Amino acid sequence: MPVEHFDVVVVGAGISGIGAGYHLQTLSPDRTYVILEGRPQLGGTWDLFRYPGIRSDSDMYTLGYSFKPWTDAKAIADGPSILRYLTETAREHGIDRHIRYRQHVKSAAWSSDDARWTVRVEGEDGPVDYTCNFLFMCSGYYNYAQGHTPEFPGAGDFAGRIVHPQHWPADLDYSDKNVVVIGSGATAVTLVPAMAARAKHVTMLQRSPTYVVSRPSEDGVANWLRAKLPAKTAYGITRWKNVLWGMFFFNMARKRPEKVKERIIGMVRDQLGPDYDIATHFTPRYNPWDQRLCLVPDADLFDALKTGKADVVTDRIARFTPEGIALESGKEIAADVIVTATGLELQLLSDVQFSVDGAPVDLAKTFNYKGMMYSGVPNMASSFGYTNASWTLKADLTCAYVCRLLNTMKKRGLRQATPRISGDELAAEPFLDFSSGYVTRAMEKFPKQGNRKPWKLYQNYAKDLVTLKYGSVDKEMEFSNPVPARAKRLEKVDA
Repeated sequence: MPVEHFDVVVVGAGISGIGAGYHLQTLSPDRTYVILEGRPQLGGTWDLFRYPGIRSDSDMYTLGYSFKPWTDAKAIADGPSILRYLTETAREHGIDRHIRYRQHVKSAAWSSDDARWTVRVEGEDGPVDYTCNFLFMCSGYYNYAQGHTPEFPGAGDFAGRIVHPQHWPADLDYSDKNVVVIGSGATAVTLVPAMAARAKHVTMLQRSPTYVVSRPSEDGVANWLRAKLPAKTAYGITRWKNVLWGMFFFNMARKRPEKVKERIIGMVRDQLGPDYDIATHFTPRYNPWDQRLCLVPDADLFDALKTGKADVVTDRIARFTPEGIALESGKEIAADVIVTATGLELQLLSDVQFSVDGAPVDLAKTFNYKGMMYSGVPNMASSFGYTNASWTLKADLTCAYVCRLLNTMKKRGLRQATPRISGDELAAEPFLDFSSGYVTRAMEKFPKQGNRKPWKLYQNYAKDLVTLKYGSVDKEMEFSNPVPARAKRLEKVDA
Protein backbone atom coordinates (compact mmCIF):
# COMPACT_ATOMS: atom_id res chain seq x y z
CA MET A 1 0.00 0.00 0.00
CA PRO A 2 1.48 3.40 -0.97
CA VAL A 3 2.24 5.81 1.86
CA GLU A 4 0.00 8.88 1.76
CA HIS A 5 1.63 12.26 2.30
CA PHE A 6 0.02 15.41 3.70
CA ASP A 7 1.50 18.76 4.58
CA VAL A 8 -0.06 18.46 8.05
CA VAL A 9 -1.30 15.46 9.99
CA VAL A 10 -3.69 16.39 12.81
CA VAL A 11 -4.23 13.76 15.50
CA GLY A 12 -7.65 13.89 17.14
CA ALA A 13 -11.09 15.07 15.98
CA GLY A 14 -12.33 16.75 19.14
CA ILE A 15 -12.55 20.48 19.86
CA SER A 16 -8.85 21.07 19.06
CA GLY A 17 -8.71 18.91 15.93
CA ILE A 18 -11.81 20.44 14.35
CA GLY A 19 -10.45 23.90 15.19
CA ALA A 20 -7.13 22.94 13.57
CA GLY A 21 -8.94 21.98 10.37
CA TYR A 22 -10.69 25.33 10.21
CA HIS A 23 -7.53 27.36 10.83
CA LEU A 24 -5.49 25.39 8.30
CA GLN A 25 -8.17 25.93 5.65
CA THR A 26 -8.46 29.63 6.47
CA LEU A 27 -4.90 30.73 7.27
CA SER A 28 -2.84 28.18 5.30
CA PRO A 29 -5.23 27.18 2.51
CA ASP A 30 -2.48 25.85 0.26
CA ARG A 31 -1.61 23.08 2.74
CA THR A 32 -3.09 19.61 2.57
CA TYR A 33 -4.15 18.00 5.82
CA VAL A 34 -5.79 14.93 7.30
CA ILE A 35 -7.30 14.41 10.76
CA LEU A 36 -6.67 10.98 12.26
CA GLU A 37 -9.21 9.97 14.91
CA GLY A 38 -8.89 6.79 16.94
CA ARG A 39 -12.58 6.52 17.75
CA PRO A 40 -15.42 5.82 15.27
CA GLN A 41 -16.81 9.36 15.44
CA LEU A 42 -15.77 12.95 16.06
CA GLY A 43 -16.30 14.93 19.24
CA GLY A 44 -13.62 13.65 21.60
CA THR A 45 -14.69 14.27 25.20
CA TRP A 46 -18.21 15.23 24.16
CA ASP A 47 -18.80 11.94 22.40
CA LEU A 48 -16.97 9.73 24.90
CA PHE A 49 -18.72 10.81 28.12
CA ARG A 50 -22.35 9.70 28.38
CA TYR A 51 -23.05 9.93 32.11
CA PRO A 52 -26.23 11.63 33.40
CA GLY A 53 -26.11 15.41 33.31
CA ILE A 54 -22.86 15.61 31.29
CA ARG A 55 -22.27 19.31 30.52
CA SER A 56 -19.63 21.96 30.12
CA ASP A 57 -18.01 23.57 33.14
CA SER A 58 -17.03 26.58 31.03
CA ASP A 59 -19.49 28.93 29.37
CA MET A 60 -20.06 28.23 25.69
CA TYR A 61 -19.13 31.77 24.69
CA THR A 62 -15.53 30.87 25.53
CA LEU A 63 -15.69 27.08 25.04
CA GLY A 64 -17.15 27.72 21.59
CA TYR A 65 -14.92 28.63 18.67
CA SER A 66 -14.00 32.24 17.93
CA PHE A 67 -15.21 31.74 14.34
CA LYS A 68 -18.59 30.08 15.08
CA PRO A 69 -21.02 31.87 17.38
CA TRP A 70 -22.83 29.87 20.04
CA THR A 71 -26.49 30.83 19.60
CA ASP A 72 -28.37 28.59 22.05
CA ALA A 73 -29.97 30.27 25.05
CA LYS A 74 -28.03 28.18 27.59
CA ALA A 75 -24.47 29.30 28.24
CA ILE A 76 -23.75 26.17 30.31
CA ALA A 77 -24.58 23.53 27.74
CA ASP A 78 -25.27 19.81 28.01
CA GLY A 79 -23.00 17.29 26.32
CA PRO A 80 -25.32 16.37 23.42
CA SER A 81 -25.75 20.07 22.52
CA ILE A 82 -21.97 20.56 22.47
CA LEU A 83 -21.54 17.47 20.29
CA ARG A 84 -24.13 18.83 17.84
CA TYR A 85 -22.24 22.14 17.76
CA LEU A 86 -18.97 20.36 16.92
CA THR A 87 -20.61 18.16 14.30
CA GLU A 88 -22.27 21.19 12.71
CA THR A 89 -18.97 23.10 12.67
CA ALA A 90 -17.15 20.24 10.96
CA ARG A 91 -19.92 19.80 8.39
CA GLU A 92 -20.38 23.53 7.62
CA HIS A 93 -16.69 24.01 6.82
CA GLY A 94 -16.08 20.66 5.11
CA ILE A 95 -13.70 19.60 7.87
CA ASP A 96 -15.53 16.29 8.25
CA ARG A 97 -14.31 15.24 4.79
CA HIS A 98 -10.73 15.32 6.09
CA ILE A 99 -11.35 13.01 9.08
CA ARG A 100 -10.36 9.35 9.03
CA TYR A 101 -11.76 7.26 11.85
CA ARG A 102 -10.46 4.26 13.79
CA GLN A 103 -6.91 5.43 13.13
CA HIS A 104 -4.84 4.90 16.30
CA VAL A 105 -1.49 6.69 16.05
CA LYS A 106 1.25 4.60 17.65
CA SER A 107 4.52 6.28 16.70
CA ALA A 108 5.99 9.22 14.80
CA ALA A 109 9.56 9.40 13.48
CA TRP A 110 11.13 12.61 12.20
CA SER A 111 13.78 12.61 9.47
CA SER A 112 15.76 15.82 9.00
CA ASP A 113 17.07 14.58 5.65
CA ASP A 114 13.53 14.27 4.33
CA ALA A 115 12.08 17.07 6.52
CA ARG A 116 9.08 14.94 7.31
CA TRP A 117 7.43 12.78 9.91
CA THR A 118 6.51 9.15 9.29
CA VAL A 119 3.41 8.45 11.34
CA ARG A 120 2.64 4.79 12.09
CA VAL A 121 -1.06 4.12 12.59
CA GLU A 122 -3.01 1.05 13.64
CA GLY A 123 -6.07 1.09 11.40
CA GLU A 124 -9.02 -1.24 10.96
CA ASP A 125 -7.08 -3.37 8.49
CA GLY A 126 -3.74 -3.30 10.27
CA PRO A 127 -0.74 -0.94 10.35
CA VAL A 128 -0.54 1.92 7.88
CA ASP A 129 1.94 4.79 7.50
CA TYR A 130 1.35 8.44 6.70
CA THR A 131 4.02 11.06 6.11
CA CYS A 132 3.74 14.78 6.78
CA ASN A 133 5.84 17.91 7.04
CA PHE A 134 4.17 19.03 10.27
CA LEU A 135 2.54 16.99 13.03
CA PHE A 136 -0.19 18.61 15.13
CA MET A 137 -1.28 16.63 18.19
CA CYS A 138 -4.87 17.49 19.16
CA SER A 139 -5.65 14.34 21.12
CA GLY A 140 -6.43 15.88 24.50
CA TYR A 141 -4.70 15.24 27.78
CA TYR A 142 -6.22 12.12 29.30
CA ASN A 143 -6.44 8.41 28.67
CA TYR A 144 -9.55 7.60 26.67
CA ALA A 145 -9.21 3.90 27.45
CA GLN A 146 -9.65 4.20 31.21
CA GLY A 147 -10.27 6.66 34.02
CA HIS A 148 -8.57 6.75 37.40
CA THR A 149 -10.04 4.36 39.98
CA PRO A 150 -8.19 3.72 43.24
CA GLU A 151 -8.12 0.20 44.62
CA PHE A 152 -10.87 0.08 47.21
CA PRO A 153 -10.61 -2.76 49.76
CA GLY A 154 -13.57 -5.11 49.53
CA ALA A 155 -14.70 -3.89 46.10
CA GLY A 156 -15.24 -7.50 45.06
CA ASP A 157 -17.63 -8.01 47.98
CA PHE A 158 -20.07 -5.29 46.95
CA ALA A 159 -23.34 -6.84 45.81
CA GLY A 160 -24.40 -3.91 43.63
CA ARG A 161 -22.86 -2.31 40.57
CA ILE A 162 -19.69 -0.19 40.45
CA VAL A 163 -19.46 2.30 37.56
CA HIS A 164 -16.85 4.80 36.41
CA PRO A 165 -18.34 7.85 34.66
CA GLN A 166 -15.92 7.51 31.74
CA HIS A 167 -17.52 4.17 30.87
CA TRP A 168 -21.18 4.72 31.63
CA PRO A 169 -23.25 1.62 30.81
CA ALA A 170 -26.34 2.27 28.73
CA ASP A 171 -28.28 -0.40 30.64
CA LEU A 172 -27.71 1.04 34.14
CA ASP A 173 -31.05 1.55 35.89
CA TYR A 174 -30.68 3.48 39.12
CA SER A 175 -34.37 4.37 39.54
CA ASP A 176 -35.48 4.22 43.20
CA LYS A 177 -32.04 3.00 44.25
CA ASN A 178 -29.49 4.28 46.72
CA VAL A 179 -26.50 5.72 44.89
CA VAL A 180 -23.12 6.74 46.26
CA VAL A 181 -20.99 9.01 44.10
CA ILE A 182 -17.35 8.97 45.26
CA GLY A 183 -15.62 12.26 44.52
CA SER A 184 -16.06 16.00 44.81
CA GLY A 185 -14.91 17.32 41.45
CA ALA A 186 -16.78 18.58 38.39
CA THR A 187 -18.07 15.13 37.44
CA ALA A 188 -19.40 14.39 40.91
CA VAL A 189 -21.23 17.69 41.32
CA THR A 190 -22.80 17.12 37.90
CA LEU A 191 -23.86 13.55 38.61
CA VAL A 192 -25.44 14.10 42.02
CA PRO A 193 -28.34 16.40 41.01
CA ALA A 194 -28.84 14.60 37.69
CA MET A 195 -29.13 11.17 39.34
CA ALA A 196 -31.16 12.49 42.28
CA ALA A 197 -34.05 13.14 39.90
CA ARG A 198 -34.61 9.37 39.51
CA ALA A 199 -32.74 7.70 42.35
CA LYS A 200 -34.14 6.99 45.79
CA HIS A 201 -31.24 8.88 47.33
CA VAL A 202 -27.78 10.04 46.23
CA THR A 203 -24.81 10.55 48.55
CA MET A 204 -21.75 12.47 47.42
CA LEU A 205 -18.92 10.88 49.40
CA GLN A 206 -15.83 13.06 49.44
CA ARG A 207 -12.49 12.78 51.17
CA SER A 208 -12.19 16.57 51.22
CA PRO A 209 -14.29 19.49 49.92
CA THR A 210 -13.95 21.41 46.66
CA TYR A 211 -14.91 25.00 45.90
CA VAL A 212 -18.40 25.02 44.39
CA VAL A 213 -19.80 28.11 42.65
CA SER A 214 -23.38 28.51 41.44
CA ARG A 215 -24.00 30.32 38.18
CA PRO A 216 -27.09 30.80 35.98
CA SER A 217 -27.18 28.38 33.06
CA GLU A 218 -28.24 31.27 30.80
CA ASP A 219 -26.24 34.45 30.24
CA GLY A 220 -28.81 37.24 30.36
CA VAL A 221 -26.47 39.80 28.82
CA ALA A 222 -25.63 37.45 25.94
CA ASN A 223 -29.28 36.73 25.21
CA TRP A 224 -30.12 40.44 25.29
CA LEU A 225 -27.22 41.29 22.96
CA ARG A 226 -28.21 38.54 20.53
CA ALA A 227 -31.72 40.01 20.28
CA LYS A 228 -30.29 43.45 19.44
CA LEU A 229 -27.18 42.74 17.37
CA PRO A 230 -25.97 40.38 14.65
CA ALA A 231 -25.08 36.96 16.09
CA LYS A 232 -21.35 37.29 15.44
CA THR A 233 -21.13 40.74 17.03
CA ALA A 234 -23.14 39.69 20.09
CA TYR A 235 -21.03 36.57 20.43
CA GLY A 236 -17.76 38.49 20.23
CA ILE A 237 -18.83 41.00 22.89
CA THR A 238 -20.02 38.23 25.22
CA ARG A 239 -16.85 36.24 24.65
CA TRP A 240 -14.65 39.14 25.72
CA LYS A 241 -16.93 39.98 28.65
CA ASN A 242 -16.54 36.44 29.97
CA VAL A 243 -12.81 36.29 29.24
CA LEU A 244 -12.16 39.50 31.15
CA TRP A 245 -14.39 38.51 34.05
CA GLY A 246 -12.61 35.13 34.31
CA MET A 247 -9.20 36.81 34.28
CA PHE A 248 -10.29 39.29 36.93
CA PHE A 249 -11.66 36.57 39.20
CA PHE A 250 -8.55 34.39 38.79
CA ASN A 251 -6.22 37.32 39.55
CA MET A 252 -8.26 38.23 42.62
CA ALA A 253 -8.01 34.62 43.81
CA ARG A 254 -4.23 34.78 43.46
CA LYS A 255 -3.79 38.22 45.08
CA ARG A 256 -6.42 38.01 47.82
CA PRO A 257 -7.16 34.29 48.32
CA GLU A 258 -8.71 34.65 51.78
CA LYS A 259 -11.19 37.28 50.61
CA VAL A 260 -12.20 35.22 47.56
CA LYS A 261 -12.48 32.10 49.72
CA GLU A 262 -14.73 33.94 52.16
CA ARG A 263 -16.93 35.13 49.29
CA ILE A 264 -17.29 31.68 47.68
CA ILE A 265 -18.13 30.00 50.98
CA GLY A 266 -20.53 32.82 51.80
CA MET A 267 -22.43 32.18 48.56
CA VAL A 268 -22.73 28.49 49.47
CA ARG A 269 -24.05 29.48 52.89
CA ASP A 270 -26.62 31.73 51.22
CA GLN A 271 -27.83 28.71 49.25
CA LEU A 272 -27.89 26.10 52.03
CA GLY A 273 -28.69 28.24 55.06
CA PRO A 274 -26.95 28.93 58.37
CA ASP A 275 -27.64 25.47 59.86
CA TYR A 276 -25.81 23.51 57.15
CA ASP A 277 -22.31 22.31 58.07
CA ILE A 278 -20.47 24.41 55.48
CA ALA A 279 -17.17 24.15 57.37
CA THR A 280 -17.05 20.37 56.97
CA HIS A 281 -18.53 19.85 53.52
CA PHE A 282 -17.80 23.01 51.49
CA THR A 283 -14.66 24.59 52.95
CA PRO A 284 -11.53 23.32 51.16
CA ARG A 285 -8.07 23.25 52.75
CA TYR A 286 -6.49 24.92 49.70
CA ASN A 287 -6.90 28.36 48.17
CA PRO A 288 -9.28 29.11 45.29
CA TRP A 289 -7.86 28.17 41.88
CA ASP A 290 -5.13 25.96 43.32
CA GLN A 291 -7.54 23.47 41.80
CA ARG A 292 -10.27 24.11 39.25
CA LEU A 293 -13.52 25.46 40.70
CA CYS A 294 -16.67 23.36 40.29
CA LEU A 295 -19.51 25.08 38.48
CA VAL A 296 -23.10 24.42 39.56
CA PRO A 297 -25.64 25.76 37.01
CA ASP A 298 -28.81 27.20 38.49
CA ALA A 299 -27.79 25.90 41.94
CA ASP A 300 -28.97 22.39 40.99
CA LEU A 301 -26.64 20.65 43.46
CA PHE A 302 -27.81 22.86 46.32
CA ASP A 303 -31.45 22.30 45.38
CA ALA A 304 -30.93 18.51 45.52
CA LEU A 305 -29.38 18.86 48.98
CA LYS A 306 -32.19 21.09 50.26
CA THR A 307 -34.92 18.69 49.10
CA GLY A 308 -33.25 15.77 50.87
CA LYS A 309 -32.84 13.80 47.63
CA ALA A 310 -29.07 14.06 48.10
CA ASP A 311 -26.56 14.63 50.84
CA VAL A 312 -22.81 15.13 51.24
CA VAL A 313 -20.63 12.97 53.49
CA THR A 314 -17.03 14.00 54.15
CA ASP A 315 -15.07 11.00 55.39
CA ARG A 316 -12.56 8.36 54.31
CA ILE A 317 -13.42 4.94 52.95
CA ALA A 318 -12.41 1.98 55.09
CA ARG A 319 -13.74 -0.66 52.71
CA PHE A 320 -16.61 -1.67 50.48
CA THR A 321 -19.11 -4.08 52.01
CA PRO A 322 -21.83 -6.20 50.38
CA GLU A 323 -24.39 -3.54 51.30
CA GLY A 324 -22.41 -0.37 50.63
CA ILE A 325 -19.37 1.48 52.01
CA ALA A 326 -17.89 1.37 55.51
CA LEU A 327 -16.20 4.61 56.55
CA GLU A 328 -13.21 5.18 58.80
CA SER A 329 -15.48 7.04 61.21
CA GLY A 330 -17.37 3.78 61.78
CA LYS A 331 -20.45 4.81 59.83
CA GLU A 332 -21.74 2.89 56.81
CA ILE A 333 -23.54 4.18 53.73
CA ALA A 334 -26.03 1.85 52.10
CA ALA A 335 -25.72 1.63 48.32
CA ASP A 336 -27.19 -0.25 45.38
CA VAL A 337 -24.94 1.58 42.89
CA ILE A 338 -21.50 3.08 43.48
CA VAL A 339 -20.13 5.62 41.00
CA THR A 340 -16.38 6.18 41.20
CA ALA A 341 -16.08 9.80 40.03
CA THR A 342 -12.44 9.65 41.09
CA GLY A 343 -10.86 11.40 38.17
CA LEU A 344 -8.98 11.01 34.94
CA GLU A 345 -5.64 9.51 33.99
CA LEU A 346 -3.57 12.17 32.29
CA GLN A 347 -1.81 10.97 29.17
CA LEU A 348 0.71 13.05 27.25
CA LEU A 349 0.02 13.08 23.51
CA SER A 350 -1.79 9.72 23.59
CA ASP A 351 1.46 7.96 24.61
CA VAL A 352 2.69 8.13 21.01
CA GLN A 353 6.34 7.08 20.72
CA PHE A 354 8.36 9.87 19.13
CA SER A 355 11.84 9.82 17.63
CA VAL A 356 14.01 12.41 15.90
CA ASP A 357 16.59 11.20 13.37
CA GLY A 358 16.52 7.72 14.87
CA ALA A 359 16.87 8.79 18.52
CA PRO A 360 13.90 8.20 20.85
CA VAL A 361 12.45 11.36 22.41
CA ASP A 362 11.54 11.45 26.09
CA LEU A 363 9.16 14.39 26.23
CA ALA A 364 9.41 14.46 30.04
CA LYS A 365 13.00 15.69 29.58
CA THR A 366 12.03 18.52 27.25
CA PHE A 367 10.85 22.06 27.93
CA ASN A 368 7.49 23.24 26.66
CA TYR A 369 7.70 26.12 24.19
CA LYS A 370 4.87 28.70 24.21
CA GLY A 371 2.56 26.07 25.66
CA MET A 372 2.56 24.03 22.45
CA MET A 373 5.98 22.80 21.21
CA TYR A 374 8.91 20.89 22.72
CA SER A 375 12.59 21.77 22.92
CA GLY A 376 14.63 19.97 20.28
CA VAL A 377 11.58 18.46 18.53
CA PRO A 378 11.06 19.86 15.02
CA ASN A 379 7.76 20.60 13.27
CA MET A 380 5.47 19.32 15.99
CA ALA A 381 2.94 21.12 18.15
CA SER A 382 0.20 20.07 20.56
CA SER A 383 -2.99 21.73 21.71
CA PHE A 384 -3.40 22.06 25.48
CA GLY A 385 -6.04 24.38 26.94
CA TYR A 386 -6.12 26.56 30.01
CA THR A 387 -6.57 25.27 33.54
CA ASN A 388 -8.19 28.53 34.68
CA ALA A 389 -10.38 29.17 31.63
CA SER A 390 -11.92 27.27 28.75
CA TRP A 391 -9.93 24.82 26.65
CA THR A 392 -10.89 26.41 23.34
CA LEU A 393 -9.46 29.85 24.08
CA LYS A 394 -5.93 28.44 24.03
CA ALA A 395 -6.71 25.91 21.29
CA ASP A 396 -7.77 28.71 18.92
CA LEU A 397 -4.54 30.62 19.60
CA THR A 398 -2.42 27.50 19.19
CA CYS A 399 -4.01 26.61 15.84
CA ALA A 400 -3.44 30.11 14.52
CA TYR A 401 0.19 30.07 15.67
CA VAL A 402 0.86 26.74 13.95
CA CYS A 403 -0.36 28.37 10.73
CA ARG A 404 2.01 31.31 11.36
CA LEU A 405 4.91 28.85 11.56
CA LEU A 406 3.84 27.03 8.41
CA ASN A 407 3.51 30.29 6.50
CA THR A 408 6.85 31.59 7.80
CA MET A 409 8.67 28.43 6.69
CA LYS A 410 7.12 28.64 3.23
CA LYS A 411 7.96 32.33 2.86
CA ARG A 412 11.59 31.73 3.86
CA GLY A 413 11.98 28.57 1.81
CA LEU A 414 12.79 26.54 4.94
CA ARG A 415 11.33 23.20 5.97
CA GLN A 416 12.11 22.91 9.66
CA ALA A 417 11.21 24.86 12.82
CA THR A 418 12.79 23.62 16.06
CA PRO A 419 12.49 25.27 19.49
CA ARG A 420 16.01 25.70 20.93
CA ILE A 421 16.92 26.91 24.41
CA SER A 422 19.35 29.81 24.22
CA GLY A 423 20.26 32.93 26.11
CA ASP A 424 19.76 32.99 29.88
CA GLU A 425 19.87 29.78 31.86
CA LEU A 426 16.46 28.12 32.05
CA ALA A 427 15.20 26.88 35.42
CA ALA A 428 12.73 23.98 35.35
CA GLU A 429 9.24 24.33 36.79
CA PRO A 430 6.30 21.88 36.72
CA PHE A 431 4.28 21.86 33.51
CA LEU A 432 1.13 22.80 35.46
CA ASP A 433 0.94 24.74 38.72
CA PHE A 434 -2.12 22.86 39.92
CA SER A 435 -2.70 20.71 42.99
CA SER A 436 -5.51 18.50 41.67
CA GLY A 437 -4.85 14.81 42.14
CA TYR A 438 -5.14 13.93 38.45
CA VAL A 439 -2.42 16.51 37.74
CA THR A 440 0.01 15.63 40.54
CA ARG A 441 -0.22 11.92 39.70
CA ALA A 442 1.06 12.48 36.18
CA MET A 443 3.41 15.49 36.21
CA GLU A 444 6.60 13.40 36.17
CA LYS A 445 5.62 12.17 32.69
CA PHE A 446 5.07 15.68 31.33
CA PRO A 447 7.62 18.18 29.99
CA LYS A 448 8.77 21.03 32.17
CA GLN A 449 8.09 24.69 31.72
CA GLY A 450 10.75 27.33 32.18
CA ASN A 451 10.97 30.41 34.36
CA ARG A 452 10.95 32.88 31.47
CA LYS A 453 9.38 33.51 28.08
CA PRO A 454 8.89 31.76 25.69
CA TRP A 455 9.16 28.66 27.88
CA LYS A 456 6.77 29.72 30.63
CA LEU A 457 3.01 29.12 30.72
CA TYR A 458 1.14 32.17 31.97
CA GLN A 459 -2.42 30.79 31.83
CA ASN A 460 -3.45 34.24 30.62
CA TYR A 461 -5.48 34.62 27.44
CA ALA A 462 -4.73 38.32 26.92
CA LYS A 463 -0.95 37.78 27.20
CA ASP A 464 -1.09 34.75 24.92
CA LEU A 465 -3.20 36.59 22.36
CA VAL A 466 -0.59 39.35 22.07
CA THR A 467 2.36 36.94 22.08
CA LEU A 468 1.03 34.28 19.73
CA LYS A 469 -0.83 36.52 17.29
CA TYR A 470 1.59 39.45 17.10
CA GLY A 471 4.84 38.40 18.80
CA SER A 472 8.00 37.24 17.07
CA VAL A 473 8.14 33.72 15.68
CA ASP A 474 11.96 33.78 15.84
CA LYS A 475 12.50 34.01 19.60
CA GLU A 476 14.40 30.81 20.49
CA MET A 477 13.04 29.12 17.37
CA GLU A 478 15.54 27.74 14.87
CA PHE A 479 14.36 27.81 11.26
CA SER A 480 16.50 25.56 9.05
CA ASN A 481 16.62 22.89 6.35
CA PRO A 482 16.12 24.79 3.05
CA VAL A 483 13.91 23.26 0.40
CA PRO A 484 16.12 21.40 -2.12
CA ALA A 485 15.80 23.94 -4.94
CA ARG A 486 16.67 26.81 -2.57
CA ALA A 487 19.58 24.83 -1.10
CA LYS A 488 21.06 24.35 -4.56
CA ARG A 489 20.77 28.07 -5.30
CA LEU A 490 22.52 28.90 -2.03
CA GLU A 491 25.32 26.46 -2.85
CA LYS A 492 25.89 28.21 -6.19
CA VAL A 493 26.02 31.62 -4.48
CA ASP A 494 28.53 30.34 -1.91
CA ALA A 495 30.68 28.87 -4.67
